[in-house]
Amino acid sequence: MTTYLITFAAGAMDHVPDDELPAVADAAHAVAREAIAAGVYVLAGGLVHAPASVVTPDGAVTEGTPPGAVSGITVVDVTTREDALAWAAKVAAACRCAQEVRELGSDPELDAMLRGASAG
Repeated sequence: MTTYLITFAAGAMDHVPDDELPAVADAAHAVAREAIAAGVYVLAGGLVHAPASVVTPDGAVTEGTPPGAVSGITVVDVTTREDALAWAAKVAAACRCAQEVRELGSDPELDAMLRGASAG
């Protein structure tokens, strides 16, 4: 299985009237329920429009910028890129905006650690 990040840009849903947002939420939840039932759901949500906390290597924390590039995210773990694109199409229809799809890189050593932790 391969994990994919599906995102839409900040402001991508600005064209949706406020009174239609509950219908969009219902549609998005329906896609999430379908992904959960299919066993591919990892997470979904939206970035809160607030400044990021920036943590430096020495542990100092400063205030960063609000999210400007990405607003909504969905992560699926699927067999093929075509599967990821099919889920992105469902999210796009539900959220009424285009979605970007990116494969997330994996670290075999971290994957082995996770398998070991879940087996223990």
